[in-house]
Amino acid sequence: MPAPEAGWRHARRGNSLSEVYASIRVPGADASFWRKLMAFWGPGLMVAVGYMDPGNWATDLAGGSRFGYTLLSVVLISNLFAMLLQHLAAKLGIVTGRDLAQACRDHYSRPVSLVLWFLCEIAIAACDLAEVIGSAIALNLLFGLPLAWGVVLTTLDVLVVLYFQNKGFRIIESLVAGLTVLIFGCFVYEIIVSRPDWVALAHGLVPQRQVVTTPGMLYVAIGILGATVMPHNLYLHSSIVQTRQIEQTETGKRMAIKFATIDSTVALFLAFFVNAAILVTAAASFHGKGYENVADIADAHKLLTPVLGAGAASVLFAIALLASGQNSTLTGTLAGQIVMEGFLDWKIKPWARRLITRLVAVVPALVVTLLYGEKGTGQLLVLSQVILSMQLSFAVVPLVLFTSSKAKMGVFVNHPVVKVLAWSVTAIIIALNVYLLWQTFTG
Repeated sequence: MPAPEAGWRHARRGNSLSEVYASIRVPGADASFWRKLMAFWGPGLMVAVGYMDPGNWATDLAGGSRFGYTLLSVVLISNLFAMLLQHLAAKLGIVTGRDLAQACRDHYSRPVSLVLWFLCEIAIAACDLAEVIGSAIALNLLFGLPLAWGVVLTTLDVLVVLYFQNKGFRIIESLVAGLTVLIFGCFVYEIIVSRPDWVALAHGLVPQRQVVTTPGMLYVAIGILGATVMPHNLYLHSSIVQTRQIEQTETGKRMAIKFATIDSTVALFLAFFVNAAILVTAAASFHGKGYENVADIADAHKLLTPVLGAGAASVLFAIALLASGQNSTLTGTLAGQIVMEGFLDWKIKPWARRLITRLVAVVPALVVTLLYGEKGTGQLLVLSQVILSMQLSFAVVPLVLFTSSKAKMGVFVNHPVVKVLAWSVTAIIIALNVYLLWQTFTG
């Protein structure tokens, strides 16, 4: 039995996502910058998907319609937090050869690992719930399909995910990239036809004191922050960066960290654009025009065309929502597999894993849809984000702890400045999520 590496209690028992581990070749150190960047390009987009999934739409719509462009600064700060945390996740995977789930299993006792695994499974189910509801709403808006039938229909995407997963990891990355470009294009159109106030928009990117001093605005701001950084993305990113076949040397790892960070940072700027575009579209279309209470996706869809006078606005809004839901489904599948294999060292056939996760999300969504209709699904969407907020700290704290450990990371340990920044971001996220939960449960 191999000896454990320095800083770890046990030797690695297997590779993360073993079927695609180190399956993508990367050029040598003498290759051009662009060749190396294209080789590492992909995982960042898959991570960015989680930052523009249907669960984020409601908070962005509420922020824009109620408070105009003021909360744009919150969207920007949330993405800056995300860029730092995703950099740490990529670094952990590249340097240690372990994803975050495997690292937790090694570092913590068996009972603690099982608790972390259970909490993470709840978070993935909550995220899947948002994807189910978002996709069902999109199908209803585009084709008039009843919400209940839309929820049932989303179970079929299991087959789609499995089909593409068997074709190679680059195929999945390309599909995610295509759907992301579609979402991006839809919102470029939405911004153009909504004709925002560009001066007010630029002013909104600067943090304002009123965000903290106005209770209603603070609540929505915390909702945006709390729902932006997705816990399962940290597990996902620490694993999928290992699909690249890099040199297991200090030079090889430094190159991989550099390009993985560029990849995720650029992709998260795209996610920032989409989230900001949802808020800007809502601000330009609804704020100050008698529609300040629009926070529901279906209401926004109905009002876009009559308010903007552009027939394609509502259709493209719904298409972007459907693409967002399907994109999140692809990455959610992989995250579920990574978490189960990493925490439990238990491999399960992908179709069975996907079906279990999807049924956990579909059953409550279907029950609520049948009993309460559109309003109930909207409330369930909000609840899914609260559940994600509750789990976030249990992913962020281990990540910052491991990457700040000299014993585990060696020469790649976090620089003191990065360490201070990372722990500060962690403290802010924990404090805001505790406040969000307190506000949610006290009404």
